[in-house]
Amino acid sequence: MASSLSLKCLSSLLVVVLFMCASSCMSNPDAVGIVAKALTCFNDHYKVYSKCEEAYRLTAGGNINVPPEEADVYCGGPCLGETKLVLNCLDDVLYNFKFYNGASIQDIRHTIATGCGYSAKRGDFSVGEHLEGDPYGDFYDEGNKIAMPKSILLLYSFFLPLWAYYYF
Repeated sequence: MASSLSLKCLSSLLVVVLFMCASSCMSNPDAVGIVAKALTCFNDHYKVYSKCEEAYRLTAGGNINVPPEEADVYCGGPCLGETKLVLNCLDDVLYNFKFYNGASIQDIRHTIATGCGYSAKRGDFSVGEHLEGDPYGDFYDEGNKIAMPKSILLLYSFFLPLWAYYYF
């Protein structure tokens, strides 16, 4: 009886340790290379920006320098599509990329949606006002890509030992 109980505890502990080890993160030794690759999305080598005026392009600093009176030109012309291509390029290389001003890819997308929207904020392309999501609720968010795996990890780390205890 005692060996059966200790075997259950040992197997439960082993399952939990293996699960935690498998889900742990390792640092990428080439982190500088990844950031450099992300910055190539702005490079003229890829010709992502070809028709958008240089003054209206998204910069590596995280700025979109479009005056409010030029919102129709930016939103109705090639700049909007080309900027979205740059954001997709950055997202593919490094999904949690941060610009020099601290803005995330989602912050830039929010800024573009607000600046090109048909509300009173049309033409407002100031990224600094849209950092860290939308505090006013005028835009939906696609969610944090990390939130789902952490919640599942928490769920598994709670139920897996219970399952192992009762079935082993």
